[in-house]
Amino acid sequence: MNILETIIAQKKKEVAEKKTTISIDALMKNVNNNFYSLKDSLNNSDNAGIIAEFKRKSPSKGWIHENINALEVVPAYEANSAAAASVLTDKIFFGGSLEDLKSARHQTKFPLLRKDFMIDEYQLYEAKSFGADVILLIAACLSKQQTKELAKKANELQLEVLLEIHSEKELDYVCDEIDVIGINNRNLETFKTDVQTSVQLIKKISFKKPVISESGIDNVDTILQLRDLGFKGFLIGEYFMKQQNPAIALADFMKQLKAKLK
Repeated sequence: MNILETIIAQKKKEVAEKKTTISIDALMKNVNNNFYSLKDSLNNSDNAGIIAEFKRKSPSKGWIHENINALEVVPAYEANSAAAASVLTDKIFFGGSLEDLKSARHQTKFPLLRKDFMIDEYQLYEAKSFGADVILLIAACLSKQQTKELAKKANELQLEVLLEIHSEKELDYVCDEIDVIGINNRNLETFKTDVQTSVQLIKKISFKKPVISESGIDNVDTILQLRDLGFKGFLIGEYFMKQQNPAIALADFMKQLKAKLK
């Protein structure tokens, strides 16, 4: 199996086990009805569109920043003008947890994306319960029917949906229930990144939905190039997380970006 297949197999086991541990009714007792829209944040002309990611490790790089605390980093991302934050909640492959999302929610008032491999409606209830505003659906993990059904349920729960694609054929997965389209520059089978994936794919997109570029972005000039092509947002994780202080790294990045946008 490739990396993606290995992750999905593990995720199916995890979801099945969680369903026996805590019910959907129990999850929904803890829902906070505050909601912060990623789509609106990306469409804000005063916003640079940086979605700063919190993750401790990756399957390809191993540990990036092992002992760092989401409660320290994510609110600091908000304070340093990020449009939103992406919080990894997968434990085995990315070193995250739903508690990271929960703690970040208690201290922030901007959009939070639950970044995980979503394959079951149960995970949508988890996302809502732990404070997410947005969930990720990865086309490579799902059928078109599954994508539509999960997106519809997410909308019912007042969760926005970021659909991640990697190829032109996956544009067929876009449906009315999708709020934001993400082009991932990382090949999920090899985990190699190439920003040209974004450059080429956005030319094929005609949907009136915000489009973001994900992965492999580590300099301001790339942001400027992608903005000119029509991208509204830019998900950056490893570049910030590998620094001693990710929030300071974001602040420096934003300073450089704003200077060039004047």
